[in-house]
Amino acid sequence: MTDLTSRKDAALAAIAAAPSLDALDEQRVAALGKKGWVSLELKTLGAMSADERKQAAPAIQAVRSDIAEAIDARRAVLEAAALEARLASETIDLTLPAPEKPKGSIHPVSQVMDELAEIFADLGFAVAEGPEIEDDWHNFTALNMDETHPARAMHDTFYFPEEDGAEHRMLLRTHTSPVQIRSMKKQGAPIRIIAPGRVYRSDSDATHTPMFHQVEGLVIDRDIHLGHLKWTLETFFKAFFEREDIVLRLRPSYFPFTEPSVEVDVGYSNEGDRRVVGGHGDDEGYDWMELGGSGMVNARVIEMVGLDPAEWQGFAFGLGIDRIAMLKYGMNDLRAFFDGDPRWLEHYGFSPFDQPTLSGGVGARA
Repeated sequence: MTDLTSRKDAALAAIAAAPSLDALDEQRVAALGKKGWVSLELKTLGAMSADERKQAAPAIQAVRSDIAEAIDARRAVLEAAALEARLASETIDLTLPAPEKPKGSIHPVSQVMDELAEIFADLGFAVAEGPEIEDDWHNFTALNMDETHPARAMHDTFYFPEEDGAEHRMLLRTHTSPVQIRSMKKQGAPIRIIAPGRVYRSDSDATHTPMFHQVEGLVIDRDIHLGHLKWTLETFFKAFFEREDIVLRLRPSYFPFTEPSVEVDVGYSNEGDRRVVGGHGDDEGYDWMELGGSGMVNARVIEMVGLDPAEWQGFAFGLGIDRIAMLKYGMNDLRAFFDGDPRWLEHYGFSPFDQPTLSGGVGARA
């Protein structure tokens, strides 16, 4: 026991004098490592008699505890000293001029959202927002999709667990259409809004992600017809892609919240390995690419928000923000949008000073 005490005192003295974290770790290994002298003392307990073990075990465990506490205390002191030294050496001179090129950049999705807002603001649209955690009444029922409606199967929805006594089930919104419902209920008519934001569906591949960005537009007024919808979309695409040779095709489709419903196809041409909106396709006419869905707002949806469909009509459309960003700026994999790769962001990102304007060009890059 005398030898054990003397070895403990020597170890504690060495620990207290350790000049660095590496030296402290050497003392830890020497005492408490698998082949350390304290560990070897513990292994001798198996060869002792019960009485000898009863006396020796507490003493050895006490020595082990004292050494471990001493190591922790010394480590805290050394780490604090290292941090102080690092803080003293890593200084920034705030009086120096800022670097010529900002290190950060604006993500293409954020930039395209600004471009959308700029273009539609010129057309008289306001920007509306709503919750991303939505209830199924606003997300489905008010959009002419009751609980048994087959259109609900078109959406791979992320539902929250059902709560006892809850009037509606909660979910991550599958589109920004609920914003239209909330805006019409709050504001009434006439109304002219766009609703950009994040939406969620259970889907993932090169062109789909579980979370993506969508913008929906809504116009409710008197004497609105499908021609107004086509002119609005055509005007937007000409401004967004910054070219006049945009040709749209409205193809009959089905959405429960619009009637009639149409898919929006845009003519495109191939330039190398990428598609470019505008221009002619092959000799038989244009090549066509679907960019979104649209249609005249269903009369039942107008009734749901307390308006009279005999007096008020309107159109709605939805576009994938990530998709039109890929098309405009030549990206070929949607998943890269969310990888956080600084090389991708440096290549496709925008300067913070590059604010899109119709006079300067919504796609101009600084």
